[in-house]
Amino acid sequence: MADAYTSVTVDFNKTTGPLRHALHCDGHTPTLAYRNLIKKDDEFRAMNFYAARTHDWALSNPGQRMIDTHFIFPLMHLDPADPQNYYFTSSDAIINLCRSVGMKVFYRLGTSIEHSADWGHYESHFNTHPPADFEKYAEVLAGIIRHYTRGWANGYEYKDMEYWEIWNEPNLGGQCWCGDRELFIKFFVTVLKRLKSEFPELKIGGPALSSLNLDYFNALLDACKEAGVAPDFLSWHCYSNNVRQLVDQAQVVRDLLDERGLTKTETSLNEWHFILGGWEGVQSTASSQQRKRAITGPCSMFGIDSGAFNLSVLCEMQNTPLDSAFYYGHSNAGMWSYYDEYAHPNKNNFSMRMFGRFLAEAGEKVETLFNPDGSVHALAALAKNGTDGKMIVVDYRGEMPTLEVDVAGMEGATASATVLDDGNDIVPVPVIWDGSHLILTKPCPGSAAFYVTFKK
Repeated sequence: MADAYTSVTVDFNKTTGPLRHALHCDGHTPTLAYRNLIKKDDEFRAMNFYAARTHDWALSNPGQRMIDTHFIFPLMHLDPADPQNYYFTSSDAIINLCRSVGMKVFYRLGTSIEHSADWGHYESHFNTHPPADFEKYAEVLAGIIRHYTRGWANGYEYKDMEYWEIWNEPNLGGQCWCGDRELFIKFFVTVLKRLKSEFPELKIGGPALSSLNLDYFNALLDACKEAGVAPDFLSWHCYSNNVRQLVDQAQVVRDLLDERGLTKTETSLNEWHFILGGWEGVQSTASSQQRKRAITGPCSMFGIDSGAFNLSVLCEMQNTPLDSAFYYGHSNAGMWSYYDEYAHPNKNNFSMRMFGRFLAEAGEKVETLFNPDGSVHALAALAKNGTDGKMIVVDYRGEMPTLEVDVAGMEGATASATVLDDGNDIVPVPVIWDGSHLILTKPCPGSAAFYVTFKK
């Protein structure tokens, strides 16, 4: 067998539990804006996401008053008990569009990120200032939830619209919260207590920190405990190019909650994405050359390194205690899009389609062993017919020309594979298979991902 650093062992005789679809969610949905020009519904269905988080939907649908609290209830001096003071039309439309492509809705309460001013210049922000009246704001949020779950204000009774998140990235600065940590925690506890009093059956939590910050989490949980309430989930974000650093965060948060006795509080990594080194090429200060490097070529945010990173993370997440995860795919164009400037699907798009297919075709996970610190990552499962096998094998930034897999439990089966690499977008490739040992050869050097089917 090849070097253990790059090889995999799979035993289809040993099942290890069900695949968890909620770890394959997205931060985007088909847009309403430009819908008569660009319609990508079928591709979203092919990605087979479990749910979509509503954050920043107002930004990817310019001109639409949707999702953000200040768009739905724009005049805070009005009565939040009166349905006439809410505007739900655009939000209703995009939520129903999201549901039409098979995605549940994870609703972020509050506001989208705001890039209207420099960091720390709070006076130049418009929508991210703390509400003047926390109790009244909580009543507005209760009206929004009531509309979608209780049919209030000519609304809906969506039983599967279960998750409601209080705010986004309050630790980021004026872009999301023009106030200090103590003020946000007071706001969070006020809102959480009010919403849980009316909607005990729903999952209400947050606060979608911009990074894993244990001090912030501890301060928040201390305040919740003092108020006699607990969040149903804790959420945070991670943008990285290090698979291990990203996926290992799930256990850290799980341990934090369990040590506090909050064993029923879920964990949600509800923004994650590949970036180069730091935020090079992404920020407004980036030069044109930095931005070009960030979005072009195999090492870029649209290239095969990003696609292989995505699949490596998705495979590894299935072995963590994480409850849900949302990739920050966003809009039909731009830095976080699934498409290039010509509306052609990029490698992120194809990586999500590959994993979506795996979830559609696979059932119980099976034992899959590989070096967790190496470049190769894998996930295997019995097919839903209980007989055949499915497997994803990814080499993220590896240099080996072939990947090798020792396989038990598929004797007598045929093997076939498709590849996603720098030059190929999920196309068939030949394999070498003797009934117990599989060799996959990369058509192109560098990062690559294979989808393997064993058929008896």
